[in-house]
Amino acid sequence: MMKAWLWDGSAGIEHVKLSDAPVPEPQAGEVVLQVSHAALNPADLYLAEKRYPYPVHPPLPHVLGRDGVGTIIKVGDGVEDVVIGDRRIILRSDSGVFRWGTFAEQLSVPAECLAEIPEGWSDEEASCASLVYSAGYRALTMWEPLKPQSVVLVTGASGGVGVATVQLAAAMGHTVVALSRNKEKQKRLRSLGAALTFNPEDPRWQEELRDSLKSRGVDLAVDNIGGKLFPDVVAAMGEHGRISLVGELAGPVPNFDTGTLFSRRLRIGAMALGYLSPLETRKTWDELLKVITDSDARPQIDKVFMFEELHQAFERLTKGPMGKVLIRVKP
Repeated sequence: MMKAWLWDGSAGIEHVKLSDAPVPEPQAGEVVLQVSHAALNPADLYLAEKRYPYPVHPPLPHVLGRDGVGTIIKVGDGVEDVVIGDRRIILRSDSGVFRWGTFAEQLSVPAECLAEIPEGWSDEEASCASLVYSAGYRALTMWEPLKPQSVVLVTGASGGVGVATVQLAAAMGHTVVALSRNKEKQKRLRSLGAALTFNPEDPRWQEELRDSLKSRGVDLAVDNIGGKLFPDVVAAMGEHGRISLVGELAGPVPNFDTGTLFSRRLRIGAMALGYLSPLETRKTWDELLKVITDSDARPQIDKVFMFEELHQAFERLTKGPMGKVLIRVKP
């Protein structure tokens, strides 16, 4: 038996409890990882609270957790290129969604969904990078290629995807505008590559942005927030601007007038990693690694909790961390 955080399917993170669970056995094409560290994502909370943007019904009890790093301890039939003892990170997969995830001492995962730990990265950094960097990169590249030195606006910029998007956009040579309500976080974001930072609750932020850009509008917005901020994002866009929707942390958009899209010929699209094949996921990961390898970008960690402190880790996640929140499963 192993220890795992089991969710019984009832709405609320309080229904995720630390319990004994059977150790996994690898099927053909799979390996079993002994998990070292796992990262929390808002999507984990959405699933536990039954407010996921589309229906997901995993077999119960379920283990949440999509990001992680660990050591291979079992190898299934047909698996090549990895051996017992190799350390690997998990790229986007069904882990934590339709099959047991990383909030457990061990998990079984398709070998094609694993990747080597980038050189020089710690376990903590490796455990929390794949989803946020992949989401940020796809949001930046899902449209036709941006022109050099385009203006990229990032909402919710101090969160996991927000920080990764700021780093990637800066590494790609764009002018990054980051929105965060906290002055200290704004300072951190500037050190990570943001050229301009604003408080989205300041009614003058759009005017100050236009002044800073000499009346030029935003070329691409990566929106992690939604809610009442979304019309302001639309208002900040320039001609032929594009908006990549990544999250909806602030909930539904109220009273949105679609007529505001027409005069500047704006386009809005949703970024969804879940529809990528393992091959597409690997291609995305390899491409973005080339971008950040040429810069000083590294995964940003807010706080690491012990395995038994998962509920405290989720509480920290709801308070708006600067970067990623992790749990240390097996040192």
